Amino acid sequence: MIHRTHTADGTTSSALYSDCEAYRYRLDRQWSDAAPLVWIMLNPSTATELANDPTIARCETRARTGGFGGVRIVNLFAYRATAPADLKRAAAPIGPDNDTALVGACGGAGLVVAGWGIHGAHENRAATVLRILRDRGVQIHTLGLTQHGHPRHPLYVAYAAQPEPWPND
Repeated sequence: MIHRTHTADGTTSSALYSDCEAYRYRLDRQWSDAAPLVWIMLNPSTATELANDPTIARCETRARTGGFGGVRIVNLFAYRATAPADLKRAAAPIGPDNDTALVGACGGAGLVVAGWGIHGAHENRAATVLRILRDRGVQIHTLGLTQHGHPRHPLYVAYAAQPEPWPND
């Protein structure tokens, strides 16, 4: 595993990558001692410990305005890709250490929000992750559901929308 950190402007950022760097298992930003807001999304794109992409910037803004002390980003799939089609072509998109990262990120969270959108059904991954987390007592929230019942991606939801508990089916 490769663990990289960066500190600037009162925020400590860290990222956990596979040795080959094809997978990013976790991305954290911490600016206070308050509990972090954990986001579970589809897969990592271009954000690193040094820079946000538009989705991470939006997640960080929500966390800061919500009074959280940081943000933790994990994904259903750890394979780094900018397009869902690339993710779906990957031979092993989940990554061997991803379940451990998902469970670990939820520990000590102020709130856990799912936001993977419609592609979470790939390889039945969303259902598997929900089972893993709910079996450990993790309450999942969403910013709303798509017409097919998938948690909406935070990039496409207005800031006025607030996280709501996702029922334990």
